[in-house]
Amino acid sequence: MLSINFRIERAQRLVRMLDSDAPLMAVRVAPLTPEHQKSALSYADMLRAKARMELETLLSEKNSKDMADSAHPAAD
Repeated sequence: MLSINFRIERAQRLVRMLDSDAPLMAVRVAPLTPEHQKSALSYADMLRAKARMELETLLSEKNSKDMADSAHPAAD
């Protein structure tokens, strides 16, 4: 299983990539029909939202784990 930090970094890269790609998306879908443009753009929006939610979930999971670890210090 991948570590939580690795999964967070991967999710952060995905969110950054999707955010930086948003302006170019309009150029790529311009040749499509209006219906297909709308479909492609809404799918991209949904994918960005899902990636952000996953990142928030991972960050929350890490915070919960960090708090639990600090509440129970290791015994010597």
